[in-house]
Amino acid sequence: MSIHRLLIYIVVTAVSTYLIRMIPLVAIQKKIDNHFFRSFLYYVPYAALASMIIPDVFFATGNWRASTAGFATAVILALWEKNMVTVACVGCLAAFAVLVIL
Repeated sequence: MSIHRLLIYIVVTAVSTYLIRMIPLVAIQKKIDNHFFRSFLYYVPYAALASMIIPDVFFATGNWRASTAGFATAVILALWEKNMVTVACVGCLAAFAVLVIL
């Protein structure tokens, strides 16, 4: 790949990323009063993060049973409102325990 082509790719990526971030700032000048739209925008980062993480959770160990055990353990602890470090560590330990047993 030539350096000229690489620079074109970098510029196109930079411009498209910039436009995605700047268009909403320029297009929407006033405060959003619609309750539904505001609550929708509030949950977008969480939904985007979950959509990137959840599929990889089930392939992280190479064993779907261990991954599912770790995920289920983490979900249960999160529902019990444990802190994030506890949830992550115990979820990893649960997945490891299933891997050792199998």
